Amino acid sequence: MLVVDDSALVRQSLSSIIEQSDDMELLATAADPYFAVAKMKKHKPDVITLDIQMPKMDGLTFLKKIMAQHPVPVVIISSIAKKDSDIALEAYRLGASEVIEKPKITDKKSLEDWQIKFKESILTASKTRVSKIRSLAKLPYEKKEISKPALTQPNQISNKLILMGSSAGGTEVINTILSNLPISTAPIAIVQHMPEVFTKSYAERLNRNSGLIVKEAVSDELLSDGKAFIAPGNLHLTLKKKGTKVYTELDDGDKVNRHKPSVDALFDSACTINDKKIMAIILSGMGNDGSQAMMRLKKKGAITIAQSEDSCIIYGMPKEAYNSGAATFSLSINEIIQKIIEFSGK
Repeated sequence: MLVVDDSALVRQSLSSIIEQSDDMELLATAADPYFAVAKMKKHKPDVITLDIQMPKMDGLTFLKKIMAQHPVPVVIISSIAKKDSDIALEAYRLGASEVIEKPKITDKKSLEDWQIKFKESILTASKTRVSKIRSLAKLPYEKKEISKPALTQPNQISNKLILMGSSAGGTEVINTILSNLPISTAPIAIVQHMPEVFTKSYAERLNRNSGLIVKEAVSDELLSDGKAFIAPGNLHLTLKKKGTKVYTELDDGDKVNRHKPSVDALFDSACTINDKKIMAIILSGMGNDGSQAMMRLKKKGAITIAQSEDSCIIYGMPKEAYNSGAATFSLSINEIIQKIIEFSGK
């Protein structure tokens, strides 16, 4: 690993965590991107941690150069990430595997929790296939300022539901999918593993790029055609039935499958909805969140899809879903888009 940060204290702290871990090896540290380039050539790190605010060259500019010239998995560690979520989202767009805030250590447990998050982020980054970040960028997306045509039947109640779940590597996949769907698409509920400070800005960005109406979910929102709802960070997004209509519901309960929001929590809630055709999709990410509940949906007749290995930045969650038999189909991003359009039009 290579640690890049202009703060000597931060470099020392991260180095200490890495050196005490059996799963990580510290190769070098650098105080700015120019020193980092020399260290990268010498040591060829598998993962880089990178600050955003640095002298000579800011972290986002350096991240862009890394992904364009010598792709390496990058974890952004910065205090500015929480203050300016747009910067964090831009880091994801440019190819960062994870974005986490610098620790504010108030007690021993806070330190331990942050160290766990740090190690998980590094492990996730080490599984990132950075070549797929480049191929994803070639797909059509970033359709800026798309007009929102009125639905022919506003708030049309669909007999269909689309559910999506993803984690690391999924933010841009979701952006690509939503930006290529027509306004007639069946309602969509989405869980993207992401900190609570980012999800509102993320939903706003998706809304700008898509012809759909995309928003961060609140409780009691009606699911209707042409709308997509993003689970808020640190809250479960679930669905509830009222008569023939389906509404969103937020749950502040315990983590499910180590996550909050959890894909399993969303998919499980849909298992109680018996009069709707359901399509469930699992996209890029580490772990197995969503697979168990997807199997239950499949047994109830849902169409179940996992993102294909050759299109995934991290083939963890989709692999679990497909290999377990929970996902019937293994599809590329473009194939998923076409499947959604086909499903919505039937």
